[in-house]
Amino acid sequence: MKSILLLIIAFSFSQISARTITGTVIDESGLSLPGVNILVKGTNTSAQTDIDGKFSIEASKGDILTFSFIGFITEKIKIKDQTILEVVLKESRESLDEVILLQNDAERSLSGVVSGISYANPPENTESYKPIEENIFKRVGNAPLSTFSIDVDRAGYSNIRRMINNGQDIPVDAVKIEEMINYFNYDYSQPTGNDPFSINTEVAATPWNDQTQLVKIGLQGKIIPLDDVPASNLVFLIDVSGSMNSPNKLELLKSAFKLLTDNLREQDKVAMVVYAGAAGVVLEPTSGNEKAKIKEALQKLQAGGSTAGGEGIKMAYKIAEEHFIEGGNNRVILATDGDFNVGASSDRAMEDLIEEKRNSGVFLTCLGFGMGNYKDSKMETLADKGNGNYAYIDNMQEAKRVLGTEFGGTIYTIAKDVKIQVEFNPGKVAAYRLIGYENRLLNDEDFNDDQKDAGELGSGHTVTALYEIIPVGVKSKFLKEVDDLKYSRMKNKDFGEELLTVKFRYKEPDGNNSKLITKTVNSPETEKEPSEDLKFMSAVALFGMNLRESEYSNNCGNDVVIDLAEAGRGADGDGYRAEFIRLVKTYE
Repeated sequence: MKSILLLIIAFSFSQISARTITGTVIDESGLSLPGVNILVKGTNTSAQTDIDGKFSIEASKGDILTFSFIGFITEKIKIKDQTILEVVLKESRESLDEVILLQNDAERSLSGVVSGISYANPPENTESYKPIEENIFKRVGNAPLSTFSIDVDRAGYSNIRRMINNGQDIPVDAVKIEEMINYFNYDYSQPTGNDPFSINTEVAATPWNDQTQLVKIGLQGKIIPLDDVPASNLVFLIDVSGSMNSPNKLELLKSAFKLLTDNLREQDKVAMVVYAGAAGVVLEPTSGNEKAKIKEALQKLQAGGSTAGGEGIKMAYKIAEEHFIEGGNNRVILATDGDFNVGASSDRAMEDLIEEKRNSGVFLTCLGFGMGNYKDSKMETLADKGNGNYAYIDNMQEAKRVLGTEFGGTIYTIAKDVKIQVEFNPGKVAAYRLIGYENRLLNDEDFNDDQKDAGELGSGHTVTALYEIIPVGVKSKFLKEVDDLKYSRMKNKDFGEELLTVKFRYKEPDGNNSKLITKTVNSPETEKEPSEDLKFMSAVALFGMNLRESEYSNNCGNDVVIDLAEAGRGADGDGYRAEFIRLVKTYE
């Protein structure tokens, strides 16, 4: 009895002495460090800094907090009477094997130790990605038109960030340069006319090749205040199969969807479908003001069984169609690791299913989670073919961005089937290559074909495309000789300083006929200093080329990437550009 009483007293004392410790983690230059892992030593209590480097964790007097981040020396602080900490981490040049990472509640090191358990044979990595054949330089005389669909997806960047932070090798086909560039926001003007986006262009010297120039083509989607967004008819389609049984999958997914729920309004309705061995409805359409009911349904979700993804998609679309809101925002939001293995599981079968369903007027958002068996190829297929967008959520900070800060752009489309076609002036441009967008290329005749599907633009979204061009008269090792064409002589008409003409086609979200916008881009009269945005996106593009070991990088290493990114960091109010710089340094 006495021993039990002592235990109760000791437990009560520990509960009383436990308190919330808050603070900020910065580097030696004073920049905040997002994603720093914090652990109460000897326990499973952990936290992670947000995008501003801030954290909050429960700890008691005498506890030791460890602060760890790849590329930095781990810091240990013993808690005394303080409740607020400012922690400065110093950069480390030592082996990354000594750095401890946290995957939510699981302590994991690069040596293969997870939660104190050593894995001699780690689980097989079965992640899959669509093959990418890097775009080459094309002669304007042979191919004057370049046609492609826009890509607002940003999954490529957050997925690569996850791999770098985990010390993994990066598959070449996981590097989608356009998604890396489009992860960041740029200083583009808001549209002022009737069209739902503005067009922003710029021409400057290429940082990695003094014989070429870069052409930037940027779209800025109109920002629609959430109060002005039409009523939403949403169906959460959630994968609860056995492959989702992981803290960075289903548990992270639940937290992410709770964030989304906080943004719902009374006029919005949410239903919830789950699928494992079979598909079922766990929440009938519910008003957005019943947040507690929606969150309770999320909290009850548990993982187990195989993955009947095809059946889940059919059921989710059926509910969305039955409760369709004319003039409203009708959307299925799919959350999964993409590991379909029952029913319509092949990429071709899933593509056919989604193409059929998109004619219903219901849009699609795909949210990817997890690692090891992540199926990016299937997620990309679903988003591309289903009038949708696609994000990869690697941590709560990304969840807050996708489903919190940029909630409107994630769930509300302002223009669909957006295509771009660029015609180059052969009097000024000898050759060009589109950087990225390899899986978004279209046939030239597809541009005027309103039956051809293309990408969607969400509220406030930006889309950027970079072309590297070789001016007429420049001899380049990338410009291979070809015979003159016998039957296709270029016209002698002089187009002055016109460098190219860019055309855009788009449809209203509920429209069937496209609208055309045309813009001419001239050669700059004098060589201008590139904008901060162009410097930064050039850094991101070059980093992507280096990850792909591209011949077009001209052997410019990541030291050039860092210099460009530093020069183009600008105000960086959200800290994402600083995070990119740290990521490149970590990779090095």
